[in-house]
Amino acid sequence: MSNIKKAFENGKAFIAFITCGDPDIQTTAEVVREAVKNGADLIELGIPFSDPTAEGPVIQGANIRALKGGITTDDVFTLVKELRKDVNVPLVFMTYANVVFSYGTERFAKRCMETGVDGIILPDLPYEEKDEFKPALSKYGVTLISLIAPTSENRIAMIAKEAEGFLYIVSSLGVTGTRDEIKTDLDSIVKVVRQNTDIPCAIGFGISTPKQAKQMADISDGAIVGSAIVKYLEKYGKDAPKYIGEYVKSMKDAIR
Repeated sequence: MSNIKKAFENGKAFIAFITCGDPDIQTTAEVVREAVKNGADLIELGIPFSDPTAEGPVIQGANIRALKGGITTDDVFTLVKELRKDVNVPLVFMTYANVVFSYGTERFAKRCMETGVDGIILPDLPYEEKDEFKPALSKYGVTLISLIAPTSENRIAMIAKEAEGFLYIVSSLGVTGTRDEIKTDLDSIVKVVRQNTDIPCAIGFGISTPKQAKQMADISDGAIVGSAIVKYLEKYGKDAPKYIGEYVKSMKDAIR
């Protein structure tokens, strides 16, 4: 059984995204622990990349700060190994195909297994090209998590049928970032997903308030929040973990 399923075993899941190394790796570790302590069911760890095409200004800024600070993919693996001493929730990477490819796909997958990474999300990897990465990841027990976007339309059923771990449903067109309103017809997307798979689905992109989190969790199996968390890191730097812990608690309480 994939460890990822654990995130969805106690009701609706709250999934927190954090860019690793912003402002430094020690703060990232503290944020992860605070988020988990306050109810995060799964953590997405962003491996910084110079051209994060799915990200809006907030997470782009975090990537730039982390890279300027000298963060490397090896540093992120070391972080996971350290976290695994006391953090038991599922951990998944969110990064870009080039990061994995340049590291060496097989080597990357093996390190995921060795350090305790449960899965990976590659937003720039088209579904039709997943076989570039999937065999190596599967060999080492790392789940390749698929995304479904509002533009997926007639591909939703196809993607859902082969999905593993959980399905990441993108709430809105465009890039990550907080939104005042989410207008996509997510009910119909989730309905097609439910008809084609029994794995959980969670909605991300644009969620920042407890009310939005509850709306998304009511439709699906959980809510994913990134930019709103990263904003705390931008504002408070090394002092951010405490504020992020309080924020995660408010979000988790809303979707319970």
